Amino acid sequence: MKAVVLRNHGTVENLTVEGDYPRPEATTGKVVLKVGATSLNYHDIFTVRGMPGITIPMPVVPGLDIAGEIVEVGEGVEDIHVGDRVLVNPLDSKFNLMGEVQDGGLAEYALAEAGQIIPLPDTVSFAEAAAMPVAYGTAHRMVVGKNAVKAGDKVLVLGASGGVGTAAVLLAKQLGAYVVAAVGSKEKGERLLSIGADDYFNYREIGIDKWTRENVGKPSRNSTDTGFDVVINNTGGDTWHPTLKSTKLGGTILVAGATAGFAPAEDLRYIWSFELKVQGSNGFGREDIEALVDLVDRHDFHPVIDSVLSLEEAPAALERLENRGVTGKVIVAPWGEAE
Repeated sequence: MKAVVLRNHGTVENLTVEGDYPRPEATTGKVVLKVGATSLNYHDIFTVRGMPGITIPMPVVPGLDIAGEIVEVGEGVEDIHVGDRVLVNPLDSKFNLMGEVQDGGLAEYALAEAGQIIPLPDTVSFAEAAAMPVAYGTAHRMVVGKNAVKAGDKVLVLGASGGVGTAAVLLAKQLGAYVVAAVGSKEKGERLLSIGADDYFNYREIGIDKWTRENVGKPSRNSTDTGFDVVINNTGGDTWHPTLKSTKLGGTILVAGATAGFAPAEDLRYIWSFELKVQGSNGFGREDIEALVDLVDRHDFHPVIDSVLSLEEAPAALERLENRGVTGKVIVAPWGEAE
């Protein structure tokens, strides 16, 4: 079968598109699906580079998010049938990720445990489904599951044009918040406005805390009227200190990642002086994915899709993702369609 394959760690250039990669076969308790769509995540870049403490067997097919049609059912599998439209929970029963320590979705076929399978309504396309598990599931757990955002809150989303970022914008808006997106270009900002953000600013042109002071008010230890109620920061690095300076008295900082660096300079004075709450959120659960599928099924929610591409285009698209050149999710459709 055709697949995008990583045989050695390095850069995106280490990925090759191969036409004769072994097609998986259904073993006991597992199923094979014809991949209708998969999506790219920043985690794929970490897989390509290699991650300390995680041994990735080579070769491996990246791609954590997978939606498609069941084509083969292994022994002992019940209530899953050939022809079923499904979405795959990227975590298996041993908490291993698809596309990391086992082959993922950047291929024509994929193997998964029966317990990973989530039924997919006909109203939800493969492209929409593949956009959701990792990025949107992470955002759902953080924004909805932690009960940190409520109607009327002023919410700042950093990294707002990425997968988790666009999902956080949509979910916070659905909860009734006033949402500001921090982005790296006017084009991205206008795109975020079109999906529901109330305002945006270009962090390359103005500092996060400066924009906050000029537009939301400098946080005060004597008032809860200025600063952001919630700041969603999944970037870390040099965005952490200005985040502390932008969150209001008693406000909350939500953290589910650190794409710009996990060991930023810290200033504890802001945390105690402004009584800040730093709420971590780790990944996603099956319940988050199912809730998102239900939202799309009810036509209450639509994942932001940057583009739908072929397997041959996937390595270049992953490089574009690495360089922060996308807004929303990049979908790869191995068979040319993602309906």
